[in-house]
Amino acid sequence: MCRSITTLRGLEPAATPEEIEAAARQFVRKLSGIRHPSAATQEPFDRAVADIAAIAGRLLDDLPPRKQPPTTVPPNRRGHPI
Repeated sequence: MCRSITTLRGLEPAATPEEIEAAARQFVRKLSGIRHPSAATQEPFDRAVADIAAIAGRLLDDLPPRKQPPTTVPPNRRGHPI
């Protein structure tokens, strides 16, 4: 659905809460069509991000380990060119 969301399951070290929240934010942006929430949409947008991040964290905790690591890493783990 959203190519900018990277696979978090199987990362070493495990996905951080910040990485899970970033993926949830990307999902909510894609689903809602809202990139920058307004005053009228900020609260429901933030609530959706928090709910989805919590569910995603539980999912990652409950799934068995991957046999192969993900092929990509989250943006915050990528090296930055000098």
